[in-house]
Amino acid sequence: MLGEFLRNNKIVAMGLVVLRLVLGWAWLSAGWGKVTGGFNAGGYLQNAVANPVLDGEVAKYPLYVSFLENFAVPNAEIFSLVVAWGEVLVGLGLILGVLTSAAAFFGAVMNLSFLFAGTISSNPWMLLVSFIIIIASANAGRYGGDRYVLPYLRSKMKLNKRSFNMNNSDQIKEAV
Repeated sequence: MLGEFLRNNKIVAMGLVVLRLVLGWAWLSAGWGKVTGGFNAGGYLQNAVANPVLDGEVAKYPLYVSFLENFAVPNAEIFSLVVAWGEVLVGLGLILGVLTSAAAFFGAVMNLSFLFAGTISSNPWMLLVSFIIIIASANAGRYGGDRYVLPYLRSKMKLNKRSFNMNNSDQIKEAV
């Protein structure tokens, strides 16, 4: 019921514009500072490996620490580029309202990565707003570029709202 309200109400869509703009600006300003400031994630990644989130004396997220140690740290230059430009692109997507749900999803993935690394900062509120935008789906971009981009993509990909409705008996018959 709440999801339906978030996905269809035009007044909620206006409120989502405000959330999109605030969250988008946070991502864009953080990312732009990294892109123009010579950001290097190497120190951050090494610190996350050296000082993992602990539960007593046991690492809380050992698989994540292993991923950082064995993949992210050796590829710190690539991660620096992906994080900096990822933040810029997430911010632009949210501000312009283009591929809004995808931008919020990838922002949430970055927020979770930062939280697993032990960085609290603004990540919890950003994650919460991202989830609200994801739940609202296309309504979050109703007053933005998604109003034009999503119908265009649906027409080019031959998708419609029924494409994902598995309660449709015709689709079930075709699948069998």
